[in-house]
Amino acid sequence: MERNKTARPTPALDLSGIDPVSEGVIVAHHGISVEVAFEDGRRRMVRVKRNSGHVVGDGVTVTGGVLQRLPRRTELRRRDARGGVHLVAANLDVLGIVVAHHSPAGFIDRAIVAARVAELQPFVVVNKCDLDDSTELFNQLSGIYAGSVPFFFISAVNRTGLQPLLDYLCQGHRGVFIGSSGVGKSSLLNAICPEIDLKVREVSDYKSQGRHTTTVSTLHQLPAGGELVDTPGFREFGLVDITVEELAVHFPGFEEHGQAVCRFRNCRHRTEPGCGVIRLVEQGGIPAERYSTYLDLLGEVESDQSEALSKDWR
Repeated sequence: MERNKTARPTPALDLSGIDPVSEGVIVAHHGISVEVAFEDGRRRMVRVKRNSGHVVGDGVTVTGGVLQRLPRRTELRRRDARGGVHLVAANLDVLGIVVAHHSPAGFIDRAIVAARVAELQPFVVVNKCDLDDSTELFNQLSGIYAGSVPFFFISAVNRTGLQPLLDYLCQGHRGVFIGSSGVGKSSLLNAICPEIDLKVREVSDYKSQGRHTTTVSTLHQLPAGGELVDTPGFREFGLVDITVEELAVHFPGFEEHGQAVCRFRNCRHRTEPGCGVIRLVEQGGIPAERYSTYLDLLGEVESDQSEALSKDWR
């Protein structure tokens, strides 16, 4: 006959020694560690693998010393001159393209296309308006891009023209300034967020290009609202995983001359019959030099797509 067994109460779990799960945002990346800011204002350094894939702007959870990335809303990537792909930042809303004299040719076009494909709002900042010939540069670039994206003409050093830019930025967005070395990104961030106090070196003699002093990516709160990511400078902004169709739609200057005026929905604007873009180039509605720039990028994108398909086939 089976004996009656007295049920023993289940002991309560002792959770006092277990770290709770905390949710935060990566605000600085130092290679083998990241700084996480939590909602309650705390900050903590967490070690990560050097090639972990984490970037500034990532939402994360931290349990003990373990960091786990949350799904990203958006991410911005670029390709360097050697073909390497770099993730610039995550969960952005806007992309500021900072240029000055001697900025690389095609930088703005590539950045605008990349931003639009990544579902970010691009805008152009022409810095160093206090220098000679800056008005000529502004007139040239604004004639090309002012109808496509927000456009600002400033001097970060003299704090000229900053208020319209501040009004645009401080709307609760998270953005990033990108630009080649020497365009004054650090000076611009100092002007917008004086408390950052970034170190700005003198401009080198070589083509008036500065030596960018930012070595890690960092996220900063704007005094009037919004956030900005500071990234190390780079001279190239190659497109990553952009399709021919995306380039044809998002190339700056083609916005009003897209698929609706072309005979074919997937028109590449090269030799297709009934192409509205080609017709506008012939009529002078689109400048020939802009169309030439588009064809150069089109060849680049087609080459990248062919290479990707070849790798998949192998």
